[in-house]
Amino acid sequence: MILGAEGFPNFSAYDEYSDDPRFLESQREFRDLLLTSAQSLAPTRVGSPVNPGTPTSPLPATLPAASIIRQIISTRERVIWLRKYIDEVAPWLDMFDEQQHFTTKVPILAQSSFPLVYAILAISARQIEREKKLHGDHDSLQLYQESIRSLTPQLLTRDPNIMATCVILCVMEMMSASPSNWRRHLDGCAALLSSHSINGFSGGLLQAVFWCYARMDLCAAIISAGEESVVLPLDNWLPPDKRPENAFYLFHAHSSGDMWANYAVYLAARVCNLIWTHASEPLQYLDNTDDEPFIHSWHKLWSEVQDWCHNRPPELLPLQFVEGDDSQNSPFPFILYAAACAISSNQLYHTACLLLLDICPQSINPTELGQIGSKIWHAKRICGISVTNEHHGCLNNAIQPLWVAGKLLSHPVEHKALVELICTIEAKTGWAGKWRAADLKEVWGYDRDAQL
Repeated sequence: MILGAEGFPNFSAYDEYSDDPRFLESQREFRDLLLTSAQSLAPTRVGSPVNPGTPTSPLPATLPAASIIRQIISTRERVIWLRKYIDEVAPWLDMFDEQQHFTTKVPILAQSSFPLVYAILAISARQIEREKKLHGDHDSLQLYQESIRSLTPQLLTRDPNIMATCVILCVMEMMSASPSNWRRHLDGCAALLSSHSINGFSGGLLQAVFWCYARMDLCAAIISAGEESVVLPLDNWLPPDKRPENAFYLFHAHSSGDMWANYAVYLAARVCNLIWTHASEPLQYLDNTDDEPFIHSWHKLWSEVQDWCHNRPPELLPLQFVEGDDSQNSPFPFILYAAACAISSNQLYHTACLLLLDICPQSINPTELGQIGSKIWHAKRICGISVTNEHHGCLNNAIQPLWVAGKLLSHPVEHKALVELICTIEAKTGWAGKWRAADLKEVWGYDRDAQL
């Protein structure tokens, strides 16, 4: 396997959520609901209007949806969760979207959508539970179940708020489940996006929903260690009439930083797909010497990844105010960006380079590629980007790139700094990362529980 054959232990020592029978049953129900809806012929046309789902507490059926939703948000605790969504969670989801749909559009839609308002409350409550390391009963679980219950009769309407609900619930599941099961939390959403022909160029909220999903799909592909590609086939990432070889011009035509960042996601997904297809080839080709189609594919993809770097718009370039920052006190370089989309997309560029160099054909000498042929150069820049930039969504998105980079580090000072960084990410954002730090300790030759 390309990325190593680690197991998947209980990924958080303080959270029993992933083993809760109620969560597991609700997740199965949600997944089956999405898969069944995707297989239905009904999503090929706009569905008939349906009544909104039943709220948690009995309220007069004659009240309009907005009035009922105001009562749902009437408690102090739920107001806090709503604010948490706008201040903390939505910027995660929007980090590659200059129009900030999850921050500005989704709360407005939620004023008249039961599934969406429950999904917003659920993911916000879940983030607080993770951040504060709360035990016992979880408010987020009840809200998650309410969102699924009210979503059920509305899936065939194809409303953008329903698509946003599904992806938000998917993100919440990824926060709560063991990484070994992440693909099962993605396939239902992938099937729904495919059946509704939603892709990376659908425009508006649906486009934002797609790329939010795509980033999760890419993380799962990296975690699979070369055994799987992305869940949603790459043909579905572009408009139906566009071919992969035209992707550069398609993304470049939009001339915006956020779409160029999404292009980095697409390229990294293609790298994972190449790794997976190459690993599936007959054994005689796995030495990278005789497989001419693979060598051609590697060259082409390497060139596209480098073209991404050379053609970055100004907002994706690092700031050049200073060459370094002694106050950072880190073994990794100081690399500061002004935009969230710049932080993660550049990190994904370096990750894609590392993964490609891992399967470099023997006919290619990486030292002849110059600096970009150095694995350790890419690895240290991946780490430096996360040390320098503290956008929480980008920190969440960095855990898998940090794993790819961390395996190449050899100095104990670097080991300690990277473990502390990953632990800080979990403490700041609530997104589980310590399991990856433990994986790295094993790679470096330490005990998983060793204190560095």
